[in-house]
Amino acid sequence: MTTEVTAATDGIVLTEGAASKVKSLLEREGRDDLVLRVAVQPGGCSGLRYELWFDARPQGEGDIAKEYDGVSVITDRMSAPYLNGATIDFVDTIEQQGFTIDNPNAAGSCACGDSFH
Repeated sequence: MTTEVTAATDGIVLTEGAASKVKSLLEREGRDDLVLRVAVQPGGCSGLRYELWFDARPQGEGDIAKEYDGVSVITDRMSAPYLNGATIDFVDTIEQQGFTIDNPNAAGSCACGDSFH
């Protein structure tokens, strides 16, 4: 299943499906003051792992912010090089449900898909 992408390929790309899911989650929580933060942290069986969370902190110095269909996505400057061109999608199938990250910068990943190198 291919989802339409809502932005250019520089930085992180959030698909329409992922943006819609983020908006739905924020509406359910009754919050319009949160942004989606995406980061890369050391860990996982392959060396680096993705982290996505809702954050009330404003954009910090060096953060990269993008807007996708009403959803603000922020990446810190240390994570940005690892995520340049990565596409975040939301999948809802019998086999899988959740956010997925397709990252052209990952040289390999673990079997569970939680980490990469």
